[in-house]
Amino acid sequence: MPKRQQMNQHFVIKHYELERYCMELAAAYFGLETYDIIHTQDSFSTRSLSRVKPRRTPLVSHVHGSIAREMMDHFRNHPEKGVTEGSPAWRYFPALEYHAAMASDLTIAANQWSKNLLMTECGVPDHRITVFQYGLDPASFDAKYHQGTQLRRPAGKKVIICPARLVYLKGVHILLDALAILKQMRSDWVCWIVGDGEMRGALEQQTVRASLQYDVFFLGEQNNVPGLLSQADIFVHTCIQDNQPFSVMEAQMAGLPSVVTTAGGLPEMVTHGRTGLISPVDNIYSTAEHLRVLLEKDDYRAFLGLNAQRYAREHWSMDLMVERILNVYYGAIAQKSSM
Repeated sequence: MPKRQQMNQHFVIKHYELERYCMELAAAYFGLETYDIIHTQDSFSTRSLSRVKPRRTPLVSHVHGSIAREMMDHFRNHPEKGVTEGSPAWRYFPALEYHAAMASDLTIAANQWSKNLLMTECGVPDHRITVFQYGLDPASFDAKYHQGTQLRRPAGKKVIICPARLVYLKGVHILLDALAILKQMRSDWVCWIVGDGEMRGALEQQTVRASLQYDVFFLGEQNNVPGLLSQADIFVHTCIQDNQPFSVMEAQMAGLPSVVTTAGGLPEMVTHGRTGLISPVDNIYSTAEHLRVLLEKDDYRAFLGLNAQRYAREHWSMDLMVERILNVYYGAIAQKSSM
């Protein structure tokens, strides 16, 4: 069987290409000729719209992580799918991200980690990628923060908070293992896990097996996470892979020290010993120790939290993000106009 035909028959490629072609067909009826600029938010939509938009219409793409990395992790954790490093599907996702970046006039990445992946693993040239961070509206955050929550911490306990989707990549199972170690050190804490997802049942069972059911509380989806942050003392995020999680930005705005991992763009968000503490991915002993230190040392915890809040108020500026996006738009429009 010819190689091209063989690749198209692979069940993973067939599924995603069909989805992409459906989007491409729908986009052809969007009236794209009426738009001054198109700004896509993932590689699939970038690739699809680039093929049906007018040639002179600028296209800016935004990447919010690494599809290739996520899918590779997924295939490693699900060997029953039969996708290995030699499979066409393994090569499909880096190729998709490459072609998407090359089809847009400019790709925006939130951090150097994301840019480096596009360059080293997908082969996208440096000059086709710009980097600037997300923004957060401080007025909206402050209003929700001061609104607070009816939930109150138990007497004599400090609150460790983890807002996250309950999926594998968010590493909540790793956090629970670290909390089991922490419980052997001290018991003056509770952990609020805020969010829902496919792993909730398994995580609740893990909590019971570790005898943490009176220490760890699954709060599900919550409308006012800033209000919950107002009752918390420490933020924790033990993810396996992440880009620039909004939860870290909000925790810093709330003046909480962050205990995070080296995954993805997190080391660019948190400075170890200055705004939080960083552990290697999947190192439950390091995470437990960092939590112990912050529970024990009130002054250090306050020092990290104050630094984090000062950093957040300056760095996560919504106005700065909007200004940078507008400059990208103006540049892309000017470039197309000169053609």
